[in-house]
Amino acid sequence: MPWWQALILGIVQGLGEFLPISSSGHLVLFQNIFGFEGNELLFDSLLHLGTLIAVFVALWPDIWSILKKPIRKVTLMIIIATIPAILAALFLEDFINKAFGGQYLGTGFLITAVILLITAKLPNRSKDQDLDKVSLKQAGTMGLMQALAILPGVSRSGSTICGGLYTGGNREAVTRFSFLMSIPAILGALVFQVKDIAEVGISGAAGGLSLAPVLIGMVAAAVSGFIALKWMIKLVKEGKLWKFGIYVGILGVLVTLDQLVFHIVF
Repeated sequence: MPWWQALILGIVQGLGEFLPISSSGHLVLFQNIFGFEGNELLFDSLLHLGTLIAVFVALWPDIWSILKKPIRKVTLMIIIATIPAILAALFLEDFINKAFGGQYLGTGFLITAVILLITAKLPNRSKDQDLDKVSLKQAGTMGLMQALAILPGVSRSGSTICGGLYTGGNREAVTRFSFLMSIPAILGALVFQVKDIAEVGISGAAGGLSLAPVLIGMVAAAVSGFIALKWMIKLVKEGKLWKFGIYVGILGVLVTLDQLVFHIVF
């Protein structure tokens, strides 16, 4: 993998993890465009590590507040919101692995478009930005949406935030909560990847990649992820998610047409 491809994939991972466009969907798309046939487990793991670093830097005040006082409502709500994705990962592993081949990518993008276009203009029903005011209904709905977002093309950030808005959450609060939810989600993905890396060994997981492109991708994911996260909070507060709905809708149509008719990429 040339360094410039690693840079592009790192930026795609960082932007897609926090903007409502699906990082997994875009990575599958770009990997097909670039014609990757190898198994770059180590590279993928470090991309996720880069976005995890971005979350910690951007939301450190919230994270530090939870670490100082972990026994509180928001901690319980994060745990509850994480359970559906854990269950989906455990019981749908074969389907998920098949989905990452790109078979359902166009459908995933179209699902994201529908979610964003339906809910992006919902009013800011609550003015309370306190994370401890996130309700069980909001956390449960956002958790179910996060489980759905395991499918490549379905945006984790977009679907969870829209789930929180639909159930009456404050725009900024549900956005911050969604990004806090990403911490156990990313850690969970890393755990599964570390298990796979242990089975094949570091050299096998590297897929023949040298250290330079791996580090370039990780740094690119961290920097672009930090920028995207901060930008996303602003976009949600301004009610502008519908623009991304149009983008992923067009992308979903193009991917579906390619899968069914043109077969240029898929």
